Amino acid sequence: MEQISSTACFGGAQNVYSHDSSVLGCEGMKFSVVLPPQAEQGKVPGLLYLSGLTCTHENVMTKGMYQRLCSQLGLAFIAPDTSPRGEHVANDEGYDLGQGAGFYLSATEEPWSEHFRMDSYLLDELLPLIGAQLNVDVSRLGLSGHSMGGHGALTLALKNPDRFQSLSAFSPIVAPCQVPWGHKAFTAYLGPDQSSWADYDATQLLAAGRKFDGEILIDQGEADGFLDQQLQTWRFTDEAAKQGQAANVRMQPGYGHSYFFIASFMEDHLRHHARGLGLAAE
Repeated sequence: MEQISSTACFGGAQNVYSHDSSVLGCEGMKFSVVLPPQAEQGKVPGLLYLSGLTCTHENVMTKGMYQRLCSQLGLAFIAPDTSPRGEHVANDEGYDLGQGAGFYLSATEEPWSEHFRMDSYLLDELLPLIGAQLNVDVSRLGLSGHSMGGHGALTLALKNPDRFQSLSAFSPIVAPCQVPWGHKAFTAYLGPDQSSWADYDATQLLAAGRKFDGEILIDQGEADGFLDQQLQTWRFTDEAAKQGQAANVRMQPGYGHSYFFIASFMEDHLRHHARGLGLAAE
């Protein structure tokens, strides 16, 4: 693991690292980590944040406005890339498939299956690497994300509830099996047999009995242009109520899909995770 940059930030540091990934078969995978000042004294809990379509590790780092409160709470903030990268990695002309659009799954179809294994990368490679080399306690983790990353956060946590103690999402794709983004990505990555898609659909995971031990916080903008066609938040809300999954789904009037929306409610999410991780959230 190589440190690319380090910037003093609210008494701690905003760092960017790169490493070669054996899981993805890629060189120079980048990720950012905010280390709060408390990390100088020992390991601190962390929040893994998964970004949306077209993003890298950098978007939330420069627009998410989380650094001050993370330093106050003693919470590390981890932002990985959204897909494998490199000239040798399969890609597509569309913004919603290929590089920048990994959908946090393990592809089974060519040409994607050689590199697109983002769920395994996060759980089996990146988090253990961070835990071994940085003062971050990866046994005390929250999980969050936006849009495609919200989809990734919900599905990873529902399938691995023992790995995460808190969960939230901003404008997540909650039912990818029902919407165009999901149909395009899942057909390409997983093939036409839709029975294999359910394992990466948060609403269908709930329906199959998967639950998260704790309240899930979701914020969704009512003025989000993707809400009706691509996000369909109500599908998750209805299924959570049916299955008895604690979920605080907040529809926010006037807000869209951008980082202005994310930054507006980032503090609420950080305090939600701090409470779940046993930190002083007030």
